[in-house]
Amino acid sequence: QVQLEESGGGLVQAGGSLRLSCTASGRTFSSYFMGWFRQAPGMEREFVAAISGIISGSSSTYYADSVKGRFTISRDNAKNTVYLQMNSLKPEDTAVYYCAASDGIVKWWQVRLSTSYDYWGQGTQVTASS
Repeated sequence: QVQLEESGGGLVQAGGSLRLSCTASGRTFSSYFMGWFRQAPGMEREFVAAISGIISGSSSTYYADSVKGRFTISRDNAKNTVYLQMNSLKPEDTAVYYCAASDGIVKWWQVRLSTSYDYWGQGTQVTASS
């Protein structure tokens, strides 16, 4: 069982930045496939970004088109933590952000599907005001 805890959400003006953190339990964190999703009121949960486990010394990253160039996902395996650096925030980025993890294999065509992830955090609110 993997437990995830997010932090770092808050209120920021449009154009500002926030960094979300997600700390995971488990002894094999470096192999977990990690993702960030978000859900705005009345909307379905949507993919934001993901990062693969360490394979041959490096990870692959994936982004939704809406955040590409503004958000950066990274991981620190020594701290069992994945980060989402969010810059140039827009009002439409306002949502509850969820951290997700898979301890199995996630193929590239599965990355954006919430059903590919086995474990979820409780979520953290991000509000970008105009």
